[in-house]
Amino acid sequence: MVEEKNNIDVEKNDEGEAPESEFEKLYKESIKIFNEGEIIKGRIVAVTPKDVVVDIGYKSEGAISLSEFQDPDALKIGDEVEVYLESKEDESGMVVLSKQKAERAVGWDMVISRYGEGDILDGRVTKKVKGGFMVDIGVEAFLPASQAALKTFGNLNQMVGQVFPFKIIKINKPRKNIVVSRKDAMQQQKEEDKKKVFETLQKGAMVSGIVRNITDFGAFIELSAGIIGLLHITDMSWGRVSHPSEVLAIGDAIEVMVLDFDPNTMKVSLGLKQKTANPWEMVDAKYPAGSKIKGTVVNLMPYGAFVEIEKGVEGLLHISELSWIKKYNHPNELLAIGDRIEALVLDVDKGNRKISLGLKQLEANPWVEVEAKYPVGTKVKGRIRNLTDYGAFVELEDGIDGLIHVSDISWTKRIGHPKDMFKKGEKVEAVVLAVDAANRKISLGIKQLLQDPWDDIASKYAPESQLAGKVTKVANFGLFVEMDKELEGLAHISEIPLAESEKLEDRFKVGDEVKIKVIKVDSIQHKIALSLKI
Repeated sequence: MVEEKNNIDVEKNDEGEAPESEFEKLYKESIKIFNEGEIIKGRIVAVTPKDVVVDIGYKSEGAISLSEFQDPDALKIGDEVEVYLESKEDESGMVVLSKQKAERAVGWDMVISRYGEGDILDGRVTKKVKGGFMVDIGVEAFLPASQAALKTFGNLNQMVGQVFPFKIIKINKPRKNIVVSRKDAMQQQKEEDKKKVFETLQKGAMVSGIVRNITDFGAFIELSAGIIGLLHITDMSWGRVSHPSEVLAIGDAIEVMVLDFDPNTMKVSLGLKQKTANPWEMVDAKYPAGSKIKGTVVNLMPYGAFVEIEKGVEGLLHISELSWIKKYNHPNELLAIGDRIEALVLDVDKGNRKISLGLKQLEANPWVEVEAKYPVGTKVKGRIRNLTDYGAFVELEDGIDGLIHVSDISWTKRIGHPKDMFKKGEKVEAVVLAVDAANRKISLGIKQLLQDPWDDIASKYAPESQLAGKVTKVANFGLFVEMDKELEGLAHISEIPLAESEKLEDRFKVGDEVKIKVIKVDSIQHKIALSLKI
């Protein structure tokens, strides 16, 4: 037997090598074939305070740091785990394994096979790193701090450990890097929520919201799903609103009506006053023309006063409707905001929501009797109330004035300004020339108290007659010359002999005595043409 065994031991194969023993064959067959970079299954054979020892069926075991396991306390000997083979042997002869790299590799393949850029998936923020956070989405992904939230999140460190939806915004396959955004995921969800709300919105529906901002033209109301609607100032109240802050404050919770909306632009128009009945619907029946009303002055403008008749209904009291006899430059000369007054309804325009009011109509119109009281030709007396460059206003009675035009002061005298003839408060006599009761005007004349002298003047100063006169004014077009008391004529420059370079103002002065010749007397226009060419 020994001999036979020795014969076996010295047998050689065809290549001249001694054949391997049965034990060596069994040993080699028992060792699995592993390749570095593979993910393989192993069993936990030991757990130490620092490491987890895993048997993968190779000639040696591998030790994995305890920190690579998410729940170290739950580990038990015999548990099967997937590990990543980094190296078959290290310096100490042990296999180099990694639990995290196995998870990353499996996670990467899973994520890449299921998701692409733009997709949304849940992930857990695992830790804060420079410039952002690391997120576990089945594989480790980077969340830039700028993509962490839509608005200020407060302390971003509070996100660590929390699970949120994330949107994949970049995948780098060669480097196996994934960048995610919570901000984009939130925005997308917000837009989807908005679309769902718009699908249920209806015109005329009542919705609740919070006042988020107030401007001069209205208030912005946040509805559900972050939808912002505009409540215009004109839709806040049926009455007058000078500024939205008079009705609302930021943070107010209010109920409003949906007036209109556009799902494409996501704009919503809201109304507050529409929750109550429109007070203008019955104004024509409640306040017919000719009826008296009581109201409060709520605004004063140069053209009139706005009077609140009831909440949401205002009428305009025009400045021309304040008094029959007195001229007001501004309503504040008679009224003040807050005054309680009585007025007459003159007109109602329900369609345009306008009511015209009158104050003077509550009293008799004194101008109705003016034509009968002051017929044309009547001599009247009064005091000068005001002087203008075109005439003098004479007060005939309280609120009734007449105008003496500058051309009706004298038949013959040239008058530059009425103040040259009158003083305020001076009592004068005049003749009524015309009465226009509709426009509240009376024309008066003083010269008409005397007979028109121009027929006599025309007879006295026949053409070609010569006489002496005195220069009263030097103008660029000629000389005004006094011929008699309060009687002047004009010598046009063409009728004045001058040397070639001689100027009129150099030759003549006011007060100079000159010899003149009458060219023409116009008794209709009350003008006399003179000449110095004698």
